[in-house]
Amino acid sequence: MKPVRRIVTGHDSQGKAIVLLDGAAPNVRERKAVSVVSTLLWVTEESPADISGRSDRAARDIGVPPPPNGTIFRMVDFLPASEAGTIEHAAVMREMGLPEHGSAEHATMHRTRSVDYAIVIEGEIDMLLGESEVHLSAGDVMVQQGTSHAWVNRGAKPCRIAFVLVDAKVPR
Repeated sequence: MKPVRRIVTGHDSQGKAIVLLDGAAPNVRERKAVSVVSTLLWVTEESPADISGRSDRAARDIGVPPPPNGTIFRMVDFLPASEAGTIEHAAVMREMGLPEHGSAEHATMHRTRSVDYAIVIEGEIDMLLGESEVHLSAGDVMVQQGTSHAWVNRGAKPCRIAFVLVDAKVPR
């Protein structure tokens, strides 16, 4: 899939609005254990977010969950399951920066302590929950509230999803 163009705005020393960054987002990581390509676009570590800086807040190594009191914005390209090969749950959890997830119904089953906003940009995908699943296609959106889930692309083409993860409290 084509690189993700990222534009980041900010302010110059006089407070005038300017473009700080414009180009292909450089923090692209192939997560081999789960057969996805993840492009990190932005990270905040506080709420309310500090918007006074000029540095690239995506120039870092971070797992899937957002930092405490923070957010993560990323684009993820899911390869078709037919191209994924063997997926091992423990390797997936290590690569995602998550603790082992007990008896997972699917090798990519995971849970983050976050509210996740997902927007399917291109393609189709299935989101598996313990006892059910939901099919999503381009234009669909999902709000996920810390549920255990897995993404499976059963189609023939890659699926691109934009995710914003917001740190949350542990569900009761």
